[in-house]
Amino acid sequence: MAQLEGTAALQSGIMPAAKTPARNPQWFWIPVRVLLVTFLLTFLSFAVSLLLGIVGLVIGAKLRGTSANMAIAYRNIAVPAAAVVGAIVLVSAIAMEIRHYREEKALAEIERVS
Repeated sequence: MAQLEGTAALQSGIMPAAKTPARNPQWFWIPVRVLLVTFLLTFLSFAVSLLLGIVGLVIGAKLRGTSANMAIAYRNIAVPAAAVVGAIVLVSAIAMEIRHYREEKALAEIERVS
């Protein structure tokens, strides 16, 4: 019980909460972050789809008893999949970064006024 009373005294407001000043949002970092995220996720999707394409081609070639043409994995599977994922990631990253910028700008304005 004595421990609870001691913590209540500490939490009663003796020390004010520390305030960190809000940063002003900087719009010129938005394209950098968007392009970086888009490139990384496009590259990752290319690698994963290429792996899955190669595995699928090898399994299909084994079932047919022929040799696998690995160029198909690049041209017909990995590149189109990476292009679609890259386009989706680009649009999503732009929308999220603009939303984040507007929120940060509004919060900085509210803190500046108060």
